[in-house]
Amino acid sequence: MSELFDGLLRGYDERRRAELVAAYMAVEHAAEPVPEVRFPALREPALRRTVEEMLALSGRTLVRSEQTSWISGYRDDVAAELAEDEECVPPVQERAVLTLVLIHSVAIPRAAGLLEDDSWLSPYPTPVEELRRRTQLPVGELDAALRRLRLAGLVSQVKAGADDSGGFVPGPQFHRLTPAARRRLQEELILAAGPDSPLAAAIRARRRGREREQGENG
Repeated sequence: MSELFDGLLRGYDERRRAELVAAYMAVEHAAEPVPEVRFPALREPALRRTVEEMLALSGRTLVRSEQTSWISGYRDDVAAELAEDEECVPPVQERAVLTLVLIHSVAIPRAAGLLEDDSWLSPYPTPVEELRRRTQLPVGELDAALRRLRLAGLVSQVKAGADDSGGFVPGPQFHRLTPAARRRLQEELILAAGPDSPLAAAIRARRRGREREQGENG
């Protein structure tokens, strides 16, 4: 690692280099966003820019959470390239199950005013019984898809109460979405949950407009 970052860290003394590496390791490996108060290299803007440059060497960037916490995620351009690689895209069964979890744990509570517009984490678990009712997957395939999604950090299994079996909510990987990725995901969820709604029609029209503009400029 020291060789990878040598060019970026050369101008700092030993203490600052240690602080920068500590912040880098924290945002890359923590399950939850890291409070900047714990890391000088996240708290000080100049050092934070260096952490961002360290992350950029592997296509990553800093993602702010609740103003004073940070975590890393893929840059939007890198994420777009990865999305074109079939080996990086989850199987259709997993995408379908994840979509159901997002609809029932995020989209429906948000429509009811129970969640903030920008939140992709939810205290409203989707019960397994609901997933079984809403998907045509055999029980074994559904359980296998949920297991793989849990391992990838895309869903978490929680309990809603002492006497409740609970269910599934979006996992910690959703902390790592950039603002642009959050907006795209929100649009995709609207298209999936209400494809015939006026909002979905507006999204499709806006996308067609962007495609025409890109075609004219290209």
